[in-house]
Parts: sequence; structure tokens; C-alpha cells
Amino acid sequence: MEDRQPDNLMAGKSYVFTVVIEPDEDRWHAYAPALVSQGGATWGHTREEALANIHEVVQMVVESLQEHGDPIPEEPADQVQVFGEPKVAVTV
Repeated sequence: MEDRQPDNLMAGKSYVFTVVIEPDEDRWHAYAPALVSQGGATWGHTREEALANIHEVVQMVVESLQEHGDPIPEEPADQVQVFGEPKVAVTV
């Protein structure tokens, strides 16, 4: 039996985007500076909700860029890290 990984895990790059989460009156504002011009911003009632929401928004923005054939930002280096192999990022 062949040990085969799904095609989406075999190729591609891993992107790690810096996000900013800050209080905004009665809620939290979250954004990925490298993706703001593409819609990479959201909010949540709590810091944790804002973090979960920005994770989802970043995923959606990157998928949309891919679908439209647009480049995924790979810089500035303080906002985006790109790896040539799959990575898993955990925020605690």
C-alpha cells in the first residue's frame, strides 16, 4: 500500500502573517498588515474571538488571491514569513 499525502499537502509554501489585535471601544479590532488592502481585517467581542476571526479572514483572503491568480504577499519581512514546506503555527 502506497503512503500518499493529499495533493494540497504535497506542494506549496507556508505563509505566516503577522496580525495586530487591539482594543477598539467595546470590541477588539484585528488585522494582518500585509493583507489590509485585500480585506485582511475583522473584529470580535473578545480578543480571542478577534484572533479566531482574523485567522479565518486571512485564510479566505489567501484563497481568493489564489483563485484570481493574484500573488500572495511575501513581504515586508516583518509582516510575512514564507517557508518552502508545510508548517503548522500555534498561537498560545
